[in-house]
Amino acid sequence: MVMLNKFKQTQEQWGGSSEVIDHWLETRQELIVEYCKLAALKPTQSKSGLSSLPTPQKLQLFSQHLVDYISEGHFKIYDMVMDKWRATGFEATDEINQAYAKIVLTTEPLLNFTDVYADVDKEDTLEAFDQDLSNLGEIIELRFELEDGLIQLIVDSLAVPPGA
Repeated sequence: MVMLNKFKQTQEQWGGSSEVIDHWLETRQELIVEYCKLAALKPTQSKSGLSSLPTPQKLQLFSQHLVDYISEGHFKIYDMVMDKWRATGFEATDEINQAYAKIVLTTEPLLNFTDVYADVDKEDTLEAFDQDLSNLGEIIELRFELEDGLIQLIVDSLAVPPGA
């Protein structure tokens, strides 16, 4: 899976560079694992024909991981990075602010998925689920790519002392 391969590259590139980034990557890995579990469901025979729908509990678990990942990024990881920067004399550049703004644009579509699927029950038909899950995967991949770009900008800026 492309998402997992890109994650491994990111982990090799930045893993161990800071506790904040390591924690962020751990949380990302958990989200990828949960996404892969949903995406790998095999069709099963039911009374109404073939079905590959996850249980409501699996959807709730995945939705919770997704919300946790988004929340942690917005309210913990980014804040920790900015606080650490400011403490050492750094300020976010326009490029970093723009990278963050692009990440923010992925938040609403991700949360829309959780709004639809976090509270389903076993009677729901979930007719658009496969397409919605596929679209979600693309948005998650885009977000990871944007976050990787932000990490690179942060790493690059930390390599240059403030005022240099």
